[in-house]
Amino acid sequence: MKKYMDILSRCNLFEHIETEHISAMLNCLGAEVRSYRKNQNIFTEGETAAHIGIMLSGTAQIVRVDFYGNRSLVTVLEPPQLFGESFACTETQSIPVNVIAETDCEVMLIDSRKMLQPCSSACAFHSRIIFNLMKEISAKNLLLNQKIEIISKRSTKEKLMTYLLIQAKQHGSSFTIPYDRQELADFLEVDRSGLSAEISKLRKENVIDCKRNFFRLLKE
Repeated sequence: MKKYMDILSRCNLFEHIETEHISAMLNCLGAEVRSYRKNQNIFTEGETAAHIGIMLSGTAQIVRVDFYGNRSLVTVLEPPQLFGESFACTETQSIPVNVIAETDCEVMLIDSRKMLQPCSSACAFHSRIIFNLMKEISAKNLLLNQKIEIISKRSTKEKLMTYLLIQAKQHGSSFTIPYDRQELADFLEVDRSGLSAEISKLRKENVIDCKRNFFRLLKE
């Protein structure tokens, strides 16, 4: 586990916990590291939520697919992000999303039961981890509310501008988003060609400037 300590020390789950204590805690929590190939499922829709994951290398996507096969990108995961915690805490019997390796990646999986139940050896930092876990879930609920605000807009233009304005408020008028065009369309739950057309119109109207996943707002 030593080679992952730098990444793990930056994970929100271990906030305010000294690096030298993390290794012992991982043994207590039954943590294991698994490798996944590009496009391989890390979590599969319909599975029981048994683990909480931490990205150690590479990237992954959380994807929701509806009854008709329409794909919605929930988010992209990068090291040292946590995932699956909301499902684990609610003891979800059927995970409603797929977590798919976007690239070859390494993931740490932690037994959610050991995470949520009191430590038999009275681990001094177990309560701190649970507190950190609750903070992470709360933060992601705020992000979920943002996405609801975005996709509740009626038109592709409104969805796009709402998303870009949220990013600008957080990062300034120039920023890079974590999505390519198809991923952005999936995140906004719109057609890619329609999204590209709206981006083109906004560029011609000097509302935005962009190149690939870099955007700049030019006027209010």
